[in-house]
Amino acid sequence: PKMKEDNCLHAALICLGMLYYSHVVTTEKLNHTRPSLHGHHEKGKEGQVLHRSKRGWVWNQFFVIEEYTGPDPVLVGRLHSDIDSGDGNIKYILSGEGAGIIFVIDDKSGNIHATKTLDREERAQYTLTAQAVDRNTNRPLEPPSEFIVKVQDINDNPPEFLHENYHANVPERSNVGTSVIQVTASDADDPTYGNSAKLVYSILEGQPYFSVEAQTGIIRTALPNMDREAKEEYHVVIQAKDMGGHMGGLSGTTKVTITLTDVNDNPPKFPQSVYQMSVSEAAVPGEEVGRVKAKDPDIGENGLVAYSIIDGDGMDMFEISTDYETQEGVVKLKKLLDFETKKSYSLKVEAANVHIDPKFISNGPFKDTVTVKISVEDADEPPVFLKPSYIFEVQENAASGTVVGKVHAKDPDAANSAIRYSIDRHTDLERYFIINAEDGNIKTIKALDREEIAWHNISVFAVEVHKQHQEAKVPVAIKVVDVNDNAPKFAAAYEAFVCENARSNQQFITISADDKDDSANGPRFIFSLPPEIIHNPNFTLRDNRDNTASVLVRREGFSRQKQDLYLLPIVISDGGVPPMSSTNTLTIRVCGCDSNGSLLSCNAEAYILNAGLSTGALIAILACIVILLVIVVLFVTLKRQKKEPLIVFEEEDVRENIITYDDEGGGEEDTEAFDIATLQNPDGINGFIPRKDIKPEYQYMPRPGLRPAPNSVDVDDFINTRIQEADNDPTAPPYDSIQIYGYEGRGSVAGSLSSLESATTDSDLDYDYLQNWGPRFKKLADLYGSKDTFDDDS
Repeated sequence: PKMKEDNCLHAALICLGMLYYSHVVTTEKLNHTRPSLHGHHEKGKEGQVLHRSKRGWVWNQFFVIEEYTGPDPVLVGRLHSDIDSGDGNIKYILSGEGAGIIFVIDDKSGNIHATKTLDREERAQYTLTAQAVDRNTNRPLEPPSEFIVKVQDINDNPPEFLHENYHANVPERSNVGTSVIQVTASDADDPTYGNSAKLVYSILEGQPYFSVEAQTGIIRTALPNMDREAKEEYHVVIQAKDMGGHMGGLSGTTKVTITLTDVNDNPPKFPQSVYQMSVSEAAVPGEEVGRVKAKDPDIGENGLVAYSIIDGDGMDMFEISTDYETQEGVVKLKKLLDFETKKSYSLKVEAANVHIDPKFISNGPFKDTVTVKISVEDADEPPVFLKPSYIFEVQENAASGTVVGKVHAKDPDAANSAIRYSIDRHTDLERYFIINAEDGNIKTIKALDREEIAWHNISVFAVEVHKQHQEAKVPVAIKVVDVNDNAPKFAAAYEAFVCENARSNQQFITISADDKDDSANGPRFIFSLPPEIIHNPNFTLRDNRDNTASVLVRREGFSRQKQDLYLLPIVISDGGVPPMSSTNTLTIRVCGCDSNGSLLSCNAEAYILNAGLSTGALIAILACIVILLVIVVLFVTLKRQKKEPLIVFEEEDVRENIITYDDEGGGEEDTEAFDIATLQNPDGINGFIPRKDIKPEYQYMPRPGLRPAPNSVDVDDFINTRIQEADNDPTAPPYDSIQIYGYEGRGSVAGSLSSLESATTDSDLDYDYLQNWGPRFKKLADLYGSKDTFDDDS
């Protein structure tokens, strides 16, 4: 129906345009038709004769309506010259914008037609030039005249918005009439002609929440107290209509999405009045117990909630913090809990908005409270010692089994299990102590020495009897109390020197003492001489009462020749209770000194030789002594390095023989080459005499010239070379051996097989057959030849 209405409206506009065009053309013809070149007179009202001015060959403008779609070309106008008599001798020519394409002219009549449909929005006017020339000679009859063809506008363009969709925000709870956004539409039609471009805005969708100003397109709120939490987004459709909004006008629409922005108009609210939580008594501080959350429908900073504990008996035991990501209050443990002491706690937690909007303070208060009840759960706890650490004392040298102290632990659980104690042996490797497993009494196993270890730091375990995994550990420090069990001694190995010419009561050394015991049993040393030598004629002692003593000469005139060494016993007592003392011997040497008291020599022999020998002579004698000592040392060294005899045997046994075997044997590793045990005297008591091999003491380096070339194929040369190397290598086994045979045997029932005496006996044996045995038996043949031979020889 709307399209049909628009078509009807279009047709009506065309009709109106045609009527207008007819009027315009008629007017133009009247205006642009030149009169004859000879003007005529008109008579005025008062009888005055007026001369009509000549019209020139001039045109201002023509008009043609846009979008004309009739069957014939539209007559735009007519060109005519005053000199045109109608005989066809004048030719009209049209040039300029669109000439010959859009606008054509009848060169005889001068009629101009538009051959195409024109669009004002595409082009509003065309500039053309008209000429009148002689048809035959093309001679200009009129000067060129420029004129304008204007395209007459019709309402053929609907309004169009700058954007197809708009987005806008407005705070919730805004007052009525609050500006949201301005939408603007444009119309391509001519704003100076009619109402084709006169727009009026109206709202099609979005009532009753919003309204729009008809002339400006400003959208405003139309309802008070719009709540974002109820509805956040609205879709509004705005229409722009031309023709001033009257019937027949064209329209366009746009969509506007309006979002209500949040304001803090809602306080936080807990969904329940009480929260129940539980926590184990074994929990450590900082551990999370539970969470609470107050709901706030606002968003962003308007929905931020901070939590705090404002009351309750658990304020000291628990704390709460805010998790801003989840907007929850996190309840955490602040201190250690004890189920046996208190089994439940109560907290009053408040949730409050962080940011408050003063405009909506009347909606407050913007906070809420809730009760949090926390129950403590019993946990299987390890034993607890009554003290975090123990310190005991025990005297050193105390007898084994002395009680040092007692530790005590208890099971904090309601079951109150029995406890067993033990010592961590890693802390008592020497096993000085033992603990009673039932009552925790610690005793010594052996005597302690403070001077060796003054403090013993051990650890004691407490374990529940029925739950071995539940144990506790406590440090125990045991101080070994000092007992005066060490006598004072010289602080150093003193050796004093006194001059032969020392004066009476001259101090020549100061001594001090040292005591391993504690300060209470150590210093305050007392120095004295033993009672039996308290009247020593040579030396005396003076206690300086500052833990030192001075030794003085009692007489004058010491002589090294008479006595060059004195031993002075000194008694030192400590300040312990009871005191301990020791006698220490001070060695005093008598020395020769010069007149200033400087030591020259403390050797008695040097003093005797000094009368007849010079220093050079003494040096020569000492050099000789040193040389003799070096010779003796070298001789002894060489004597010790002499090789041991190859065979160890008793000198009384002289029955040994040295037997040489031309047999290489198997070397020193060959223990089965010959069983010497069969040659031992079974009646002897000397036992087995071992074989001693001589191992060379130097390494043999084979001569490089004896080795054949690697590529040699002469096996005979290779073998001979190897044999020569082995023969010349004394380090190659077998080594030379000495075999000892201490027993000749007991004889044989067969008697002697020797033929050594056969030449002196009368024997009938004939040995002539030896002559036939070859050259190897020639010697025997000569010895045992025929009798004739012997007789001849004799």
